[in-house]
Amino acid sequence: MAPHGEGSEEAMVVQDENRKPISSILIIIAMQTEAMPIVNKFQLKEDLDSVFPKGVPWVRYHGVYKDLQINLVWPGKDSTLGVDSVGTISASLVTYAAIQALQPDLIINAGTAGSFKVKGASISDVFLASDVAFHDRRIPIPVFDLYGVGSRQSFSTPNLLKELNLKAGKLSTGDSLDMSPQEEASIVANDATVKDMEGAAVAYVADLLKVPAIFIKAVTDIVDGEKPPAEEFLQNLAAVTAALDQAVTQVVDFINGKCLSEL
Repeated sequence: MAPHGEGSEEAMVVQDENRKPISSILIIIAMQTEAMPIVNKFQLKEDLDSVFPKGVPWVRYHGVYKDLQINLVWPGKDSTLGVDSVGTISASLVTYAAIQALQPDLIINAGTAGSFKVKGASISDVFLASDVAFHDRRIPIPVFDLYGVGSRQSFSTPNLLKELNLKAGKLSTGDSLDMSPQEEASIVANDATVKDMEGAAVAYVADLLKVPAIFIKAVTDIVDGEKPPAEEFLQNLAAVTAALDQAVTQVVDFINGKCLSEL
């Protein structure tokens, strides 16, 4: 246990940080198709003198919007196959590197996701995740099982949720677009409403480095619906990114001029 003075001093620092207006936000997005409408909306410019290690494909866009310095980062294209570097590994690496280089006040992990008709979700619904967890890290050993699930609460934003009338739900993350029976059981155990491939990885790194993070997810596919998820995802991706873009813009407008404690 820390000495009384040391603990009190640390608590005061946290309180002071929560009362300062947010000045820098970091938007982390997995796919170029998801990122570009937001880049264009805020008139962000690509960083030609990269803050990231030489040779990595990670891309940063940056600019000023109202009172906010905005950095948007996506992991870029796989150097061998040329597809978006989706999934938890790329998300973890780029989140760590971006926090180290940019020191944001708040992280917004925005992207598309699957959802479930049993949860009442529809295509283009936008959710603000209350909690995040993994559904494909199965370690059936006491305590390690909890580590595998890696459940974390996102930064609490009750005023944001109420003002923008967003849907709330738990987010479950795994490295596959489809869903095995074991993963389905884990998703049910996580009580998840939305399913993605990056959120819990971003949450892990943000928690490790003590940066508050929120998660905005727009629904491209109904996992328990009639269509195969991959087919429905590709069919709806372009249209749903418009809903994601609108939601992120509303969130950024709400954040502008506010402290963390006012969210």
